[in-house]
Amino acid sequence: MPKEVRVFLNLFVESKELENVTQSLVKLPEVTDVYEVTGEYDVVCMLKVESILAFRNVLKDKVLKINGVRSTVSSVVLYEHKREGKSVAE
Repeated sequence: MPKEVRVFLNLFVESKELENVTQSLVKLPEVTDVYEVTGEYDVVCMLKVESILAFRNVLKDKVLKINGVRSTVSSVVLYEHKREGKSVAE
């Protein structure tokens, strides 16, 4: 059983608030990576939390309260096959 829950969080951000949003995300201890990207989303980040409930709380109490965040799409990691160039084995 995993000891943590990892979540890819895709954010739609108001253009004028992009810098504010990225800097606010960087300050959150649950956020391990923050990327400004091209494509459908404006920002993609990785979160590491202890449970789905913890993720829910971070999302509603922290991320969605950042000025400029319009909406999010999340993907919970179910299983890791490879990370940082190396196969992940149980």
